[in-house]
Amino acid sequence: MENYHFSHTLRVRYSEIDGQKIVFNAHYLTYLDVGFTEYMREILGQDWFLNQHTSHFEPVLVKSTVEYKKPAVLDDLLTIYVRVKKLGNSSLTLESSIARGDEILVEAETIQVNYNNVTNSSAPLPKDIKDRIKKFEGI
Repeated sequence: MENYHFSHTLRVRYSEIDGQKIVFNAHYLTYLDVGFTEYMREILGQDWFLNQHTSHFEPVLVKSTVEYKKPAVLDDLLTIYVRVKKLGNSSLTLESSIARGDEILVEAETIQVNYNNVTNSSAPLPKDIKDRIKKFEGI
């Protein structure tokens, strides 16, 4: 996972498995969301969520493509790798992988768009946030 500068670890809980005793597919989207949240916390600081209203940064998920390679099971320790693949005017394209040790279980691409809840439309990404992401990712 050498192309990733960020990862977050979590453990599969009993409530996340299904009748086949594997993680139910929808939970991987939650894992990806947790990964994105922790990625932003790493870049913007512990209070990033509280500051989103003052910095005009309110990302919303608009697209997700998930490729399931192998299932996770109860008590697996998963590592969620996240990186920004592309920065647009109002969007972030993220590449993520979920792994158990060296074994990749899921690969995903998600697109987040900065949202203005007053105009109910997309809004440009704040320059300072784009700059922090660029510095963190080396792009």
